[in-house]
Amino acid sequence: MTYQYLKTSDDLPVLAVLADPTRRALLGRLRGKLLPVGELARQMPITRPAVSQHLKILKEAQLVREHRQGTRHYFGLNPAGFAGLREYADSMWQEALNAFATYVAAQARDTKKHRVVLAQPTKRKGR
Repeated sequence: MTYQYLKTSDDLPVLAVLADPTRRALLGRLRGKLLPVGELARQMPITRPAVSQHLKILKEAQLVREHRQGTRHYFGLNPAGFAGLREYADSMWQEALNAFATYVAAQARDTKKHRVVLAQPTKRKGR
């Protein structure tokens, strides 16, 4: 169902893309601003080509957008790419809430049943 929204163009799940701490760090640096590759590379403990490779994967996962201005490549977050991820998380949350509601209802039935059994008067023999 929502799994199809979490695929990249290379059939790699977005969650696998986000599993890498370097890519998560890049996404964190891109919050609210566009940054050129060179600036991102200066902020990271990896080489510029490695940053470019991570950005390529993030771009394929549609989590970042690339803007070119002359010879500079600027990257920023792609809100549309996060929509599928949000939908996936929301569906999991809804399933968890539904499971909890089912559990609570079952506990309430069991408690009510237990109270009914305790509330029934006992019959005494010989009276």
